Amino acid sequence: MAFGLYLHVPFCRHRCDYCAFATWTDRLHLEERYLAACERQIRSEAPAHPPVTSVFVGGGTPTLVDPHRLVHVLGAVPLVPGAEVTIECNPDDLDADRAQIYADGGVTRISIGVQSMDPEVLVTLGREHDRANVRRAVEAARAAGLAINIDLVYGAAGETLGQWEATLEAAIALDPHHISAYALTVEAGTPLAADPARHPDDDIQADEYQLATQRLGAAGYDWYEISNWSKPGHECRHNHLYWSGGEYLAVGCAAHGHVGGRRYWNHRTPERYLAAIEEGRSPESGSEELDEDGRRVEHLQLAIRTRTGVPAADVPDGFVDQLEGLVERRGDRVVLTTEGRLLANEVAIRLE
Repeated sequence: MAFGLYLHVPFCRHRCDYCAFATWTDRLHLEERYLAACERQIRSEAPAHPPVTSVFVGGGTPTLVDPHRLVHVLGAVPLVPGAEVTIECNPDDLDADRAQIYADGGVTRISIGVQSMDPEVLVTLGREHDRANVRRAVEAARAAGLAINIDLVYGAAGETLGQWEATLEAAIALDPHHISAYALTVEAGTPLAADPARHPDDDIQADEYQLATQRLGAAGYDWYEISNWSKPGHECRHNHLYWSGGEYLAVGCAAHGHVGGRRYWNHRTPERYLAAIEEGRSPESGSEELDEDGRRVEHLQLAIRTRTGVPAADVPDGFVDQLEGLVERRGDRVVLTTEGRLLANEVAIRLE
């Protein structure tokens, strides 16, 4: 049985202009207490659940905290043999020593936040990493035997199709196992949201997505979810939990979990999370439980994003005909076309 665990590390040196995640640039002094609290939560909650098949450490910037402390926390997770353990990384932080500490501590996979290989685009996104460090990070991860994902973002204001193509080709040349390419999204409350001149253009983003599909496919990367491509056998198992409606524990502030048909989330700020754990209280802040029909619709809306789509028997009458060009029938499944992947949210609404 697949069962996951998400661990949130909320610390950052710098907050990117498009970021709406629960991250703080002035809380690193809490690192030791915070990681100790995460370990305490894992040891308290994990034994009541199946052994973990995949772990994802996100943020924030997980590579900002002491790697020995982080792998010590991960050591508290009851893993099945061969479990996937992923850590998100800033390319400036990942050197040979850190990569080896991760590998020795049971980490199997690294996701490097590259976003772009063009210096002008990085400035537009508010990113501060040195693009020259991307190759060093990839080489360090490869030498340590870690599977490698490269995260890219397309749609920055002023980014040309040529710049995006150059980023894709540079990412492919690094020969990672997996590449994620996400459309830049404007989130309320971010510096990006406050500057309409930097908002992405839908038509340009559509062209960039089409280009990514062509280039990555030609390079041997199989598309398996709207924003994700991998070499055969290197799909991200943890993300499959999300798209298949699987279960996972939430560890750390602002982390979200899903157990027994119940979705829940922890206190958003590190201070409130720490207070709860250190006082022996649940760190949970809220939850929701969908009824049977709600779970059915949610499952379809997540699954339609993937290469295998959804069972044809489960879609509404006339669904394929009404959305001609966006979805197609393949055997007993209904899947998105390339054009449908660009309008996946509109397609998903029709599954209600």
